[in-house]
Amino acid sequence: IHYYNHDRLKLKLKGLSPVQYRIQAFSP
Repeated sequence: IHYYNHDRLKLKLKGLSPVQYRIQAFSP
């Protein structure tokens, strides 16, 4: 599950700023 979520975060990162990425990384 960890790797699955990590891949989703990487995909989202393409449309998010570094700050937003950090928020997503620490939010469910």
